[in-house]
Amino acid sequence: MVSQASLANAIRVLSMDGVQAANSGHPGAPMGMAEMAVALWTRHLKHNPANPKWPNRDRFVLSNGHASMLIYSLLHLTGYDLPLDELKKFRQLLSKTPGHPEYGHTPGVETTTGPLGQGIANTVGLALAEQLLAAEFNREGFPIVNHYSYTFMGDGCMMEGLSHEVCSLAGTWKLSKLIAFYDDNGISIDGHVEGWFGDDTPKRFEAYGWNVIRNVDGHDVEAVDRAIQAAKAQNEKPTLICCKTVIGKGSPNKAGTHDVHGAPLGKDEIAATRAVLGITAGAFEVPQDVLAAWNAREAGAKRQAEWESLFAGYRKAYPELAAEFERRVKGDLHPDYAAKTTEALDAIIAKGEAIATRKSSQNAIQALAPVVPEFVGGSADLAPSNLTQWKGSRDLSVKAMASGGNYIHYGVREFGMAAIMNGLVLHGGFRPFGGTFLMFSEYARNAIRMAALMKINPIYVFTHDSIGVGEDGPTHQPIEQTATLRLMPNLDVWRPCDSVEAFIAWQIAVEHKATPTALVLTRQNLPHQTRDAEQLKAIRRGGYVLKDCVGTPKAVIIATGSEVSLAVAAQATLAEKGMPTRVVSLPSSFIFEQQDAAYRESVLPRGVPRVAVEAGVTGYWRQYVGLEGAVVGIDRFGECGPAAQVFEYLGVTAAKVVEAVESVVAR
Repeated sequence: MVSQASLANAIRVLSMDGVQAANSGHPGAPMGMAEMAVALWTRHLKHNPANPKWPNRDRFVLSNGHASMLIYSLLHLTGYDLPLDELKKFRQLLSKTPGHPEYGHTPGVETTTGPLGQGIANTVGLALAEQLLAAEFNREGFPIVNHYSYTFMGDGCMMEGLSHEVCSLAGTWKLSKLIAFYDDNGISIDGHVEGWFGDDTPKRFEAYGWNVIRNVDGHDVEAVDRAIQAAKAQNEKPTLICCKTVIGKGSPNKAGTHDVHGAPLGKDEIAATRAVLGITAGAFEVPQDVLAAWNAREAGAKRQAEWESLFAGYRKAYPELAAEFERRVKGDLHPDYAAKTTEALDAIIAKGEAIATRKSSQNAIQALAPVVPEFVGGSADLAPSNLTQWKGSRDLSVKAMASGGNYIHYGVREFGMAAIMNGLVLHGGFRPFGGTFLMFSEYARNAIRMAALMKINPIYVFTHDSIGVGEDGPTHQPIEQTATLRLMPNLDVWRPCDSVEAFIAWQIAVEHKATPTALVLTRQNLPHQTRDAEQLKAIRRGGYVLKDCVGTPKAVIIATGSEVSLAVAAQATLAEKGMPTRVVSLPSSFIFEQQDAAYRESVLPRGVPRVAVEAGVTGYWRQYVGLEGAVVGIDRFGECGPAAQVFEYLGVTAAKVVEAVESVVAR
């Protein structure tokens, strides 16, 4: 019989050797959390190393992602496709063991972690997804969705404000299948944390409505096991298991200090640690009996086979539900999607309404919801302004969580909303979207970046997109936000000019599989723009000729959103002056830049002077207009006042566009 100490020491060996080989990394936390991992991974975690995407697996998230050698050790030991050579290449270029765990890069990693607090936030999303999917699909005798979401987190996760946002929501939602382990070792990079972290963490979580299990010896496998059993025995609250640990456990000279937090132990200290632990094997060596005791492939295959047998019975009893569940988990479009969205777009074109694009967005949601039943919408306390609710949506009810829902009131928690949305996507079965004012995308930005980095597809509804916010003044008037969001790799930013572009933006957002989408929408009404069939198709190419002239244009005016109508008005004035121009609508430069060079040049011909107009910073547009072109925009913060007056005061008008065109043509 292999001892629990031997199982834990296998983690310590691989972790300290991996960091030493890289001469970089964080050995202390993996060494300190080794027994916690033994208790969870050998006695409770339901997973199949041969199939990391098995739908009913338990989810494990290492929120303190700097401790990545812990999860790499566990994945290797339990039988995932992560050979020892990859652990030896820890933190090396193109290895499967990067410095922080990366989703889609290493088999078995459920989410990318590293920015502290986001792992626990994603885990809240994972647990919420499990609860909502179970409410929708489970039937008596067929609990096809029935798994736990676990996370390890440290002091850094606790200190980040994001953890307050999401853990408050988890308690409110009573996510009883969320079990978090607090690695309470009292150390961060700067040293002992009591000088800057004096919270009574157990009381804090009790105040959130969590079940808190205090003072667990994190180095006692049996004690941790009992705590997990106690967490599972109740079904009313999420659980925080507070584990007292020693960072760098086993290191005779560095354990319990910040010296072992973010630096290799060094060869001499590793040798001393091996001696203290009674380990005679060399670097990266794990005895065969220990490897065999860790291997979870046989148990995992059995658990998956049992679930597949259950699902076969479910498919026989509920064939339509089973087919829908499988479609949702795969992320495929609804079979009626194409026909119904074509019909909806035709109706929007026929109606030709002059409305705000935030309202156009709501209309699009309403039209799409019947064929995107996986929608889970929400807003950070701005639903009446963001217009993210739709007829037939069902609020997530705290009093009736078991009945599910598809609309979430996140409260004033933009960062928490975006990070939880990431967890909903990562779980599978849902397409979340969440709304706030564009200005407050700043609060959510790091979670948006993580979605783009992970190549997942949440949808952000950002309304009140410019100085058109008017009377709310410069604190609420976005100036640089649209441009900086466009600079983020793999984020598709759409700023539609009317209901037609808004609907197509929504279609593309739904169809994206590996790209998040930001919809940048107006508060003020915008006129409907007429288009022929070819122009309608061209919207999907991100940029297209909206209004052309007879013959060769003297200049091209590029615009997005509310400023497209200014460009169209300027074109008319210039035509009266005998200056033919072309108006290009460029709602998504992300998509436009993916088009072939011939198409892009057909829209923006070389040698023709260009003017861009957008109610925001001008620098972004230099890539399109060059140094010889002009940009009508705003390189300062806004002003309080009625929207029309603010536009006039800051010089974002059709007249200014005319002046800019005349100036570039005259050069």
